[in-house]
Amino acid sequence: MSTAKIQAYLDEIGSGLQVIEFEEDTSTSQLAADALGVEVGQIAKSLVYKNKDSFFMVVAAGDVRLDSKLLKKLAGGKVRMATPEETLEVSGYPVGGVCPFLLATPIPIYIDESLKRFTVVYSAAGTSNSALPISYQELLERTGGLSCAVAMAAGE
Repeated sequence: MSTAKIQAYLDEIGSGLQVIEFEEDTSTSQLAADALGVEVGQIAKSLVYKNKDSFFMVVAAGDVRLDSKLLKKLAGGKVRMATPEETLEVSGYPVGGVCPFLLATPIPIYIDESLKRFTVVYSAAGTSNSALPISYQELLERTGGLSCAVAMAAGE
């Protein structure tokens, strides 16, 4: 899905949100933060996971690691990161450009509380050179996601 389709959706629902496109690669939290001139934590990374028989997504701050024990508890069993191919198939977006809404396949979405500390965070908008400034609350609303706490504490 292109950034134009995401922007069209945002315009259609009257969100007032505006996709930002870059010439440079913003496919990692650090690259996106550098391009935007913000803290790495303000980058909302969208990660797809697979448990025994289904997929789910966690959106977390770019400067945190996710706790495997908490992910296992959230998923109700053993989990692994989806492969790039699985991520593309399930989300409709390539790794490094995964937007947390308008997914190809409906999957549960969890928005980690690590993002709450920022007024604005930046999600990818479908490509590896795009960003979408959005608040934590708007992320919950646009994704239909659930708030969760699966990030490791600082220093872990």
